[in-house]
Amino acid sequence: MSRPAGRLEGRVAIVTGASPNIGGAIARGFAEEGANVVCTDVTDASAEACAATIEEVGGQALSVVGDVTDPDHAADVVRRAEERWGRVDVLVNNAVWFNQKGLLTMPLEDYRRQLDIILGGAFIFTRAVAASMIRAGTPGSIINILSTAAWQGQPGNIGYSTGKSGLINFTRSAAMELAQHDIRVNGLTPTATQPADPEVAQRMAEMMAAAKASPGEWPMDFTGQFPMGRLPTPRDYVPAAVLLAGDDSAMITGSNITIDGGATAKYWPWTPHGA
Repeated sequence: MSRPAGRLEGRVAIVTGASPNIGGAIARGFAEEGANVVCTDVTDASAEACAATIEEVGGQALSVVGDVTDPDHAADVVRRAEERWGRVDVLVNNAVWFNQKGLLTMPLEDYRRQLDIILGGAFIFTRAVAASMIRAGTPGSIINILSTAAWQGQPGNIGYSTGKSGLINFTRSAAMELAQHDIRVNGLTPTATQPADPEVAQRMAEMMAAAKASPGEWPMDFTGQFPMGRLPTPRDYVPAAVLLAGDDSAMITGSNITIDGGATAKYWPWTPHGA
């Protein structure tokens, strides 16, 4: 018996930063809806693991290793997608460098590198993919992965917060410029995420517990301040990504969907789960 057609049947998507966390989950979710996916990452293991999970569900995938700040890498990814499937329909800009340092502790070269990966990578890949869509004369969807740290001031994480915040208006500006080509550009805002891998999730829980028990300069209580009963998992972001990638969001551009369990809606002095 054949598989029923998905909402992204036959479309071609590129996902940057295709680690087993958010990027990998979105890539697999796209494949489950019928898309062919190019998984790109700076490490072989992540790119290949992403492609393997897509093949597990009967999808087609390519893994490409490279640095998102390299225009030649972006051109190569687009070329390989076009050679394999004829076009590109969807781009997810997810590549990031988690380098949590503050204003007074972060080396300037680290700050510049982090911004180059988050903002420069999105610029380079958006330009390369948009050019491909315009050449082909096909509509498309570009999704920039933001963060609740883009909308709130997080101490001790200056580069990440600045880069993700910059993506908010990058999304709006690119959406306005590409609207004439029927290319939509939107943001998707996740938050602190419960890893899908049980071992990684356990290590994360231990780190959070230790940080709460012995807080440093910037104490963070993610679970205690979270309105919902649990943090989201990578799979919780997939339905919104599929929506933005497909035809059901044909009139959504320059916008954002937030999946944060109410974190950014919460009134700041309220502690949801006790003192």
